Amino acid sequence: MNSANINDEVFGELKKNWAWMLSLGIVMVILGVIGLGMTVLFNEIVVMYFGFLLLFGSGVQLMQAFRAEAWKGRVWHVLIALVYIVGGIIAVTEPVIAGMTLALLIAWTLIVIGVLRLFMALQMRGAAGWLWTLLGGVLSVVLGVMIINEWPQSGLWVIGLFVAIEILFAGWSQIMIALAAKNYTAKDAATAS
Repeated sequence: MNSANINDEVFGELKKNWAWMLSLGIVMVILGVIGLGMTVLFNEIVVMYFGFLLLFGSGVQLMQAFRAEAWKGRVWHVLIALVYIVGGIIAVTEPVIAGMTLALLIAWTLIVIGVLRLFMALQMRGAAGWLWTLLGGVLSVVLGVMIINEWPQSGLWVIGLFVAIEILFAGWSQIMIALAAKNYTAKDAATAS
């Protein structure tokens, strides 16, 4: 398969509609930059959104529990829904406390993932790419330790920061894909004439 066929397969209809993806990418980059400047507020918004998702999930859990009358797991389903309700209410009414708790969970998760990556890198030592795995493990551990060292203050901004960075990079990648599709379309037009 030649590169023209690969690009046709990859870009598909995006060749015609690249400007929409470019626009979306620009909006996402702007939102990401705004989020970086307002990490505390962004943190609260994300935590409250998570709380609303928990409340919605609790409603679905309860509905399912009461629709399946003879089901032996019904009581457990109701208990899970109640935990969702409590977590959702805390996240919506006390987003700062919920953010602090989630930040601590994220920190320990990063540390555990980092340590596991370090072990994996040591097993892969000498193979192509093993240093990147090692670096990723070290970075995860360092980030986790940084969050814990700044806790509970880190709970005020870390989730908002991570989400803002994700939105920024997602937007940037969409811009790059849109420009690649545009450039490929321009090359198509030049070779066709």
